[in-house]
Amino acid sequence: MVAPPNFQEGQSTYRPPRFNGQYYGWWKTRMHNFIMAEDFELWDVICDEPFFPMKTIGDPAVTVPKIRKDFNDVDRKAIEKNFRAKIILVCGIGPDEYNRISSCQSAKEIWEALQIAHEGTTQVKQSKIDMLTTGYELFRLKDDESIQDMHTRFTSIINELHSL
Repeated sequence: MVAPPNFQEGQSTYRPPRFNGQYYGWWKTRMHNFIMAEDFELWDVICDEPFFPMKTIGDPAVTVPKIRKDFNDVDRKAIEKNFRAKIILVCGIGPDEYNRISSCQSAKEIWEALQIAHEGTTQVKQSKIDMLTTGYELFRLKDDESIQDMHTRFTSIINELHSL
């Protein structure tokens, strides 16, 4: 997980981190932390399918979606969580990334679309993990490399593995 060079953005606890199409792993970790700090349940909405209120009618019993006028306060709060998670994600991306997710209906769909676009499918992720693991196993101090530079390079490998 590499941070952008010459990073200028301040670290706000009120605004989501901004993603411009580069350094996805770095943004992903920051966005996860931002969402968890904002509302722990929002992360559940991103990981799970969004809640949609259902009701049981008829005999035999059939479960159908509730219409909006039948929503109660609990239903509204649960639906609001998905929209809150969506707006945080949308506010954290630039216009190019927005085009990638504009048709997504849920926060989970947005997160998965960004993840697939920037990390790839499960097979691509596994290939990246294999390459990073090899780099980790063959890690050595380079000629004319300072301990600080070596540590930074090593930490970068570990962080990228962790983000995948």
